[in-house]
Amino acid sequence: MEGLLLDVLSGLGRWTLGHVRGTGRAGIFLMHGVRGVFRKPKKFRAILGHVHFIGTKSFFVIGFTAAFTGMVLGLQGYYTLSKFGSEGLLGAAVALSLIRELGPVLSALMVTGRAGSAICAEIGIMRIEEQIDALECMAIDPHAYLIAPRFVASLVAMPLLTAFFDVVGIAGGYLVGVSLLGVNPGAYLDGMQKSVEWLDVYMGLVKSFIFAMLFIWICTYKGYFAGVDRGSFGPEDVGRATTDAVVVSSVAILVSDYVVTSLLL
Repeated sequence: MEGLLLDVLSGLGRWTLGHVRGTGRAGIFLMHGVRGVFRKPKKFRAILGHVHFIGTKSFFVIGFTAAFTGMVLGLQGYYTLSKFGSEGLLGAAVALSLIRELGPVLSALMVTGRAGSAICAEIGIMRIEEQIDALECMAIDPHAYLIAPRFVASLVAMPLLTAFFDVVGIAGGYLVGVSLLGVNPGAYLDGMQKSVEWLDVYMGLVKSFIFAMLFIWICTYKGYFAGVDRGSFGPEDVGRATTDAVVVSSVAILVSDYVVTSLLL
């Protein structure tokens, strides 16, 4: 019995120490990535390329998701508001839901699934093929060369994608509410204009920046250290790292959404 208890306690200790070590390593990785933004080599063209990959190539999935999200909000909002005779507030309900919550969150989740997984896999392949080690042998800082441009690109692309999501979502709500359900178009637009304040837009922007930093930090970190803890460097380690990156990023986005909302309300 005593031996079993010792095994349980030692296993718990190893698990705790492993997570503490991983958290510290992730913090140091973030520090090196931010510092790499200000170090050579010059990264303007690399940043543009990553903005194109993260932002431009995500327009279709973001627009498609936003359109149907706005349409569902319009349909469900009309059904709920009609019970109280307040169909004229549909524009306010759709706009506030998108700008404050659904726009930043769903944009970040979509980009994480599309671009974050690819970034993690790309860096993970560089790790298992020893390309990162080769950069270090050539005295090139891999954080400045690989990580920093992706950090900057995500911080540029995510707020723009979130704004695009909001606009398309509001248009989708307008299409359903006004064109299909007969809500007065003036009431829809006037309610939206009167209810949306700068604080709502500010909250959405802050969330988009925070979510961008979270997903790019976690995805690049998981790819950079793919297989390091296990001491093996193979394709299965890249797949495992990519899966972990998407799951952890998604959970972190949802948790941080609650925290930021609580702080900014």
